[in-house]
Amino acid sequence: GPARLVRCGQKDELHRSGLRSGAGAALHGLAGAKKWLEWRKEIELLSDVAYFVLTTLSGYQTLGEEYVNIVQVDSTKKRVPSFLQRAVFISLHTVVPYYLEKGLLHLEHELQIEADGSRTLQSNPALGLSSRTLIRNWIQRQVRELTEQQKKTVLQIVYVLKQTIPLLHRLHLAVFYIRGTFYHLSKRIAGITYLHFGGLQGEDQSIRSSYKFLGIISLFHLLLTIGVQIYSFKQKQRARQEWKVHRNLALQKNLTKEKTTGRHSRCTLCLEERRHATATPCGHLFCWECITEWCNTRTECPLCREKFHPQKLIYLRHYQL
Repeated sequence: GPARLVRCGQKDELHRSGLRSGAGAALHGLAGAKKWLEWRKEIELLSDVAYFVLTTLSGYQTLGEEYVNIVQVDSTKKRVPSFLQRAVFISLHTVVPYYLEKGLLHLEHELQIEADGSRTLQSNPALGLSSRTLIRNWIQRQVRELTEQQKKTVLQIVYVLKQTIPLLHRLHLAVFYIRGTFYHLSKRIAGITYLHFGGLQGEDQSIRSSYKFLGIISLFHLLLTIGVQIYSFKQKQRARQEWKVHRNLALQKNLTKEKTTGRHSRCTLCLEERRHATATPCGHLFCWECITEWCNTRTECPLCREKFHPQKLIYLRHYQL
């Protein structure tokens, strides 16, 4: 039942966090704080892999499974999962999320560097290792071969993936609450389920009903979140199209005014005369299209790095320098 699987997952997470904490403290004591910050994610990965290798891959129960008296079985429910199934589960549960997170971070970082040209971006501590990593070197080579349009497209894809992955986990959790079968997405892909042995066989029906009700609420909340995001995206697209139409109509007029006054104001993003000046909450001015495209991937000022919501942008009508 779902209640037993949730208790199993919480117990495993408790022991995994203790193992990660102990390994991190050992590295911190031996190599210092700098090395610990540099290798923290890798130490957590190795700790999780070690936990599952010593339990699941070796054919034993995890501490959480022992706690609630359940044992892993395959889809037939007649035998334990094969070695390959267990290895696939461990890879999907630990290694794949690590490389996916690192790959997206490195890819977004490299694309932003390319988009900013010679201007140096601040280092992101979430990237972990520097240019020594194989992931970073491979991504750098691939990014250099892309055209400008391809880089913009890939950057948008990265943004969509970063938004979609958490929604996928929420969808899987809602389905688990309703069906009560697979608590982890990695176990669903690997086809690993559980059998209970010893003690009482079964759970109170009211508990299952409560989890189903929780799953329906979670699913409704997820759909509401997706709807809000789609509506926000459409509003941005509509505003961008309206701005392009307005820009084409007023561009020649603005250029004539700027030539008449003899004073030019340039946007620091496109390095051209600023069109349809837009102010950030911190007071810096950019083109409307430039700053909205920037906010699609980063919600901070390109100059002073002050965080702000895109809704706080102020379009300055009839603005003249």
